[in-house]
Amino acid sequence: MKTLDNIAKPFVRMVEKSYPDAFIFVIILSILTYLLALTLAGATSSEAILAWGEGLPKLFTFTAQICLIMIGAHSLAHTKPVENLLNKVGKLPGNAFQAYALVTFCSGCASLLAWSLGLIVGGIVSKFVALGCLKKKIKIHYPLLVASAYSGYVIWHMGYSSSSALFVSTPGHILESKIGVIPVTETIFTSFNIFMAILTLFVITLINPLMKPNDKDTIEIKKNLLSKNQKDDKNNKNQSNKNFVYIIENTRYLSLFLGSVILFYIFLSYYLNGFFLTLSFVSFTFLGVGLILSNSPMHFVELVNNASKTVGPIILQYPFYAGIMGMMGNTELLNVVADWITSISTKETLGFYSFLSAGIVNMFIPSGGGQWAVQGPVMIEAAQKLNVDPNIIVLSVSYGDQWTNMIQPFWTIPLLAIAGLHMRQIMGYTFVIFIITGIIFGSSVLYLGYT
Repeated sequence: MKTLDNIAKPFVRMVEKSYPDAFIFVIILSILTYLLALTLAGATSSEAILAWGEGLPKLFTFTAQICLIMIGAHSLAHTKPVENLLNKVGKLPGNAFQAYALVTFCSGCASLLAWSLGLIVGGIVSKFVALGCLKKKIKIHYPLLVASAYSGYVIWHMGYSSSSALFVSTPGHILESKIGVIPVTETIFTSFNIFMAILTLFVITLINPLMKPNDKDTIEIKKNLLSKNQKDDKNNKNQSNKNFVYIIENTRYLSLFLGSVILFYIFLSYYLNGFFLTLSFVSFTFLGVGLILSNSPMHFVELVNNASKTVGPIILQYPFYAGIMGMMGNTELLNVVADWITSISTKETLGFYSFLSAGIVNMFIPSGGGQWAVQGPVMIEAAQKLNVDPNIIVLSVSYGDQWTNMIQPFWTIPLLAIAGLHMRQIMGYTFVIFIITGIIFGSSVLYLGYT
């Protein structure tokens, strides 16, 4: 345990001293992408700026979906029934090792179901586990606990919401003429991918507790980080002047009706079209269940108001990442990088280099769907030239995309907004996960290439 703690300490110190704030990070990445577009892609200054500006609004829909998911999940977590359940979950760990392991496992399993669930569940569960340990007087290093929650996200692309796997399994996708439709049974539901997902989850669930710092370095959760949103309307209910408007605003039947209609729509869609997950359905589910479990429409409004403060960083930063995506895609910069990678590849190593290049590209385009849309065609073209199974490329790009999330602050934003920490407090620990999973993922795609 002391060995892993000693390994983690240099990364923790490095991040605390030299890692910029997430907003500064995206500004630096934007400048770097601009310079690379000029020097490597041969774009003019005006072309690069136009590509950047045209990219800025491309994540507006995605940003709204993420914000709605966060607000809905945060509100749901603070309804009385769910908060009581989460309090019970928080009381499960009997020691610090179990606490870190529990948070990692919950976040990883949720990430396999849907990447958005992994982030939200990880942030919420880590808070309640920390508070449960505080009540039991179990020493918990809260930044490591939250880092453990975020580390579960490193396997999201191996699960049901894998962007690249779902992309190539959809009839009519832009690469269908080259590779056809690849069903998910040949990518994320292969025995190889399932084994790697389980192995990776097992490893990080074991590693995170072993990074526990000494008790003297422990930073426990602040009690005020979990706001008490369970405010009954007892005072209001005792008011003598209960007019019609008051009754409408504070009756549970309206929120129950609206929530039920939302869930009925979702279940009807599943019945007609089969089970599927989209960001919209995830957000609507949170809202529907939250409305049903809230005390009244106005109580749910109060929960939403409390939750809305968590989405500020997302609204601010995501458009600038969209601008980076615009410069990468519209100035041919991505093609230049990908072509260079493929030029040094062989049939056996293309998957490995696809993994590495995907990890690099993810630093600039931290969106699984957006990254595959611009990088996928280039890597598939290389695969055809070298006669490589496109399934290997799909998995390799997926692994690379999820891998560098451990050092890219883009996806920490929603989780940290819930957990109430700064990115610098957790990313020293996720650097260790980055190194360990890099070895696991890199070895696995090399194995695929040589078999």
